[in-house]
Amino acid sequence: MVTARFRSHPRLLGSICAGPPAPYPSRRQAPSVFDPNRRYERQLGIPGFGVSAQRRLSGATVLVAGVGGVGGAAATYLAAAGIGRLILVHPGVLEEPDLNRQTLMRPDRVGDARVECAADTLRAHHPDVEIVALDRDLTDPSLPRLIAEADVVVDARHNFPERYLLNRLCLATQIPLVVAAMNATEAYLLVVRSGSPCLRCVFPEGDPSWEPLGFPVLGAVAGTVGCLAATEALKIAGGFAEPAVGRLIHLDLWDTDLRTPRTRRDPACVDCGSGGAP
Repeated sequence: MVTARFRSHPRLLGSICAGPPAPYPSRRQAPSVFDPNRRYERQLGIPGFGVSAQRRLSGATVLVAGVGGVGGAAATYLAAAGIGRLILVHPGVLEEPDLNRQTLMRPDRVGDARVECAADTLRAHHPDVEIVALDRDLTDPSLPRLIAEADVVVDARHNFPERYLLNRLCLATQIPLVVAAMNATEAYLLVVRSGSPCLRCVFPEGDPSWEPLGFPVLGAVAGTVGCLAATEALKIAGGFAEPAVGRLIHLDLWDTDLRTPRTRRDPACVDCGSGGAP
């Protein structure tokens, strides 16, 4: 039953009141020239955001390591927000089981390089964003240089050795790192900046039982943590809000349980403390 309160709401009048349906608005032709003020006007109206944050985003570079379910969602919303340059790093080809969560991919591209599939989709939707697609492992010699070029790095890889590598490289170059991970219906997010607890401080041993390519995935959970990672990266690159440094965000979407415990820096950490090699 529609109450009087909702019946009087101006946005609902056309849909719930008696009478003939309102005509559909005419479809306007897309402008031939990209207008950033038009494209981003909805976020420009956010209090504390504004034109200055948008300019910072358009001049920023974000490196996304992994363009699967998590990294693909992060890359989607980074591009949609107007990041000037996206560097996508991901080895390997698209397989059929990837399609339950990797929304940048298409069924007809199975067998193609995943990073190229992701880049093609992003370029089609966001031609103003420079997309650099690299079909290579994180052990590639070019990775340190690419990280040094970035304003923030999003870690969406699926195993601890690669995550620890990104952790060390970002610490060495003092580039902020957003770590995003998921397993089944659980999502994790950690933001690392110079002086904050790093990934190894929080997960010193990784998880020896972790199977990098065999863990269960609900696509919506991968998308959720990818969007959270994009938000944190945008806050850092745009300078419009304080990122969640010093907290581990743990979200279990099975029962919608959210926890944000404080993290502590380990003085003896082998990556950021005194436990590293001299």
